Amino acid sequence: MIEIAVTGAAGRMGREVLAAAADREEIDVAFAVNRTPVDELISGVVVESSDNFDELLAEYEPAVVVDFTGPESALAYAEACADHGVALVTGTTGFDDDGLNALESASESTAVLKASNFSRGVAALRLAVREATAALPDADIELTETHHNAKRDAPSGTAKTLLDDIEDVRDDLSERVHGREGEAPRSEDEIGVHARRAGDIAGEHEVLLGGSNETLSLTHRAGDRSIFAEGALDAAEWLAGRDAGWYDFFEVIEG
Repeated sequence: MIEIAVTGAAGRMGREVLAAAADREEIDVAFAVNRTPVDELISGVVVESSDNFDELLAEYEPAVVVDFTGPESALAYAEACADHGVALVTGTTGFDDDGLNALESASESTAVLKASNFSRGVAALRLAVREATAALPDADIELTETHHNAKRDAPSGTAKTLLDDIEDVRDDLSERVHGREGEAPRSEDEIGVHARRAGDIAGEHEVLLGGSNETLSLTHRAGDRSIFAEGALDAAEWLAGRDAGWYDFFEVIEG
């Protein structure tokens, strides 16, 4: 039995993680926290105030904290996890460079696994995009991502990860052009990036590679947020008991 704690319990992903954990015999939720008060039980779990996070870590000693919140909150949770030697799985996106550095600093004291996306399908998409980018070295590349109307960061963390993958393969692409307006001819060194927000769309990412007389489109669509919760719990099970360090979701899949 692996004991976990869940942050952002009343949020979209927090609720999904709690619901998925309730269906796993090998996982027990030691406690859950939220920044704002929650009067209801969520998947049978009482939600505490995040103000008490340090005290709750000391009292319950969970093996792993699963976090889907915001950059500022996630860094505070990461610091507390480092202080208490509790592993952290985070799917929070929107970190700036200083935030990422702080998160990596926490991994010097405890195990930290950060992923912009916990879908195994997105992991497969990343591999396919890298191979396609290498196979079509002269192609123009455009990336479009679509999410629900409440998503704060744009482009999405997954989109940024895909862009990093593309630029790792194509060192001639050095400019990310976000949308186009007016007279905007395409330059040879650009990747076009487009973010759309509408309804309750869980997530869609498309990478379009256009060459002479042919195009290749690679797309992943998430039908439900539960796939991200399941992936995060897979990561939590894999991470529990591991040494301090910085880990990747590909290691979970390969393991």
